Amino acid sequence: MARVVVVGAGAGGLAVAMRLARRRHDVVVLEAADEVGGKLGWVEHEGFGFDTGPSLVTLPAVYRDLFLKTGKKLEACVDLVPLETAARYRFADDTVLDLPAGSRGALRRALDDALGAGAGDQWLRLLERGSRIWDLSRGPFLTSPLRGLRTLLPLARRRRDLATIAPTTSLRRLGEQLLEHPHLRTMLDRYATYSGSDPRRAPAALASTAFVEQAFGSWYVRGGLRRLALAMAGRVEALGGEVRCGAAVEEVLVEGGRAAGVRLVGGEEVAADVVVMAGDTAALYGVGTGGRALLPPGRVRRRGARRLRLAEPSASGFVLLLALSGRTPDLQHHTVLFPADYDAEFDALSGTGRHRGAPVPVEDPTVYVSAPDDPATRPDEDSEAWFVLVNAPRHRPGAPREGVDWDAVGDDGVPLAERYADHVLDVMAERGLDVRDRVLWRGVRTPADLERLTGSVGGSIYGSSSNGARAAFLRPANATALPGLYCVGGSSHPGGGLPLVGLSAEVVAGLVGDA
Repeated sequence: MARVVVVGAGAGGLAVAMRLARRRHDVVVLEAADEVGGKLGWVEHEGFGFDTGPSLVTLPAVYRDLFLKTGKKLEACVDLVPLETAARYRFADDTVLDLPAGSRGALRRALDDALGAGAGDQWLRLLERGSRIWDLSRGPFLTSPLRGLRTLLPLARRRRDLATIAPTTSLRRLGEQLLEHPHLRTMLDRYATYSGSDPRRAPAALASTAFVEQAFGSWYVRGGLRRLALAMAGRVEALGGEVRCGAAVEEVLVEGGRAAGVRLVGGEEVAADVVVMAGDTAALYGVGTGGRALLPPGRVRRRGARRLRLAEPSASGFVLLLALSGRTPDLQHHTVLFPADYDAEFDALSGTGRHRGAPVPVEDPTVYVSAPDDPATRPDEDSEAWFVLVNAPRHRPGAPREGVDWDAVGDDGVPLAERYADHVLDVMAERGLDVRDRVLWRGVRTPADLERLTGSVGGSIYGSSSNGARAAFLRPANATALPGLYCVGGSSHPGGGLPLVGLSAEVVAGLVGDA
């Protein structure tokens, strides 16, 4: 039995703590915030409630396996319900598509009805490719420790498999090869944003995300996804572990060439045989943090920082929390409003093309609205709680080539955050969702707020992006160069999003083992 310290009580930290506590390790989870969840956040305001991070569970089998293997069924701990419609897409030409979840027959019919005969078969052809990519990559990559480019060696011996994954082909290029309808290409491009990436540079392998979403459905947790985090923390404690909030870690202790515990802000030291970093790995190595790092100076820190600097950080997000009066007829759980020029959005986010050298807030952004029909999110039946997200550059004050200073105030005294919030509401109105006269309260979350609330450097939602053929292999591995120190969660292998974070925890628990 080992003494294990997990730094961070987000989904990744809680999941690995559950697995290690089940193996009878002595586990303590240290969370800087006053509550668990990390990016699975929750905000309440006068009876309104808002998820502030993920709003769906896809690939629920990952969490069913987690709970089952730690002694409890998932459905006994949270109320998990499937959505009939994964999302309503509204395109710039006012075409509306309600994308069914789960049923391929319903999917084909919906696409043909909205986009014309043959559109359904085009998308199903794309999903078939995504299915094959998923089957080939799941074992050697997603559920195994990262082994660098060696991961591809077995596939390289099978040319057909390597051609299926197409590691040098972008997601955009795959769409051009398989999809004729421009709206289908737009839909596929959006899956790059699931990892804060640009479809023109992200790998074709991300087509597997579209397959997973369709094959395994979209699921909501009644009461908000924060209930999942609370259930996970409850399981850690039921298994004998400890979860401490308000316990910010400022240093990983190193003795005898291995991790030996952590020091908290205030000076308390917590000894451990194993330390699992479940926060942003950039903070571990001091990349983008102004020189502050959890690891002490030395070879391990230099090596980790050097490797991390080779990877491109993911984009962030700008969020509006809207407490609204009245009800919206025929409102779906998820609504996505696409712009006329998607490439302009990616240029703005990355500082490329027409915005070369300087990322800027997106003028005409894709708008994502999550509006669950859940009594837990509203004070009465004549109101709604909306979570609105647009992609945004990272918060990088003083570094205009890397991002935006989201704390900036204009010459007129109006903060950039408030000005942009007004702009997003105007964009929504132009695209058919005008709620400006129904707003009872609005909360604004910028990339700067995300950095402050979660410790995510610059507010990068997914750590490093998937941009470039080597991106997946530049993501920090689960086992670091320092014995006894591991990384778990969205900023380490295999990546961000609830399914991959859950798989990351499984990999780390296997690496720690029963010792």
